[in-house]
Amino acid sequence: MTSRFQVPAEYRVHIFVDFWNFTLSMKECEAAFKTDWRTFPKILTREAGRVVDATALAIYSGMNVYGSYNPATDGALKHWATNTLDTFPGVNALFKERTRKRSAPKCPACHAAVEKCPHCGSDMRGTEEKGIDTRIATDLVSLAWEKAYDIAVLVSADQDFVPAAEYLQNKGIKVIHGGFPPHGMLLRQKCWATIDLPRYRLEFRM
Repeated sequence: MTSRFQVPAEYRVHIFVDFWNFTLSMKECEAAFKTDWRTFPKILTREAGRVVDATALAIYSGMNVYGSYNPATDGALKHWATNTLDTFPGVNALFKERTRKRSAPKCPACHAAVEKCPHCGSDMRGTEEKGIDTRIATDLVSLAWEKAYDIAVLVSADQDFVPAAEYLQNKGIKVIHGGFPPHGMLLRQKCWATIDLPRYRLEFRM
């Protein structure tokens, strides 16, 4: 005998956050904005469930947050990511040390590379983020392969993620873009749907 009541579908939602892309984009909307990282994944999980199937049960399965830090200046950020953010339920904080750029800045007049400050001798080369985008794309695909989630929420405007989003879409995995319209339009076009993050910022503001 079949039940008169239909059991709602369930979708496991995993969230992938490009930390600096998200943080800087949010500050463009509201300069002093601070994110409540405990609430943030709950809002994204809820909204991802709504856009896929409003009658289904959306289950938060985890959130990976990817970022970088300069060891000379970002000690507090590294400490927060390791000792606070990484301890929140389901959160995996993956922060890598930024590397020194190979090329030095050039003089705007003679175009000679200036590696050392002529006054104090400090290294003039800046730092850069290496390997973060590759790690995000790899985790998107590998966790899908392991059947760790049904819906991915990708929070970034970086078009480097377009191939990964296209691949997962072709395999039947729904990728929801967490974005800041009109930024990231190319990535948005390749995803199944979009969550307009500024629209919900009051709900995850600290």
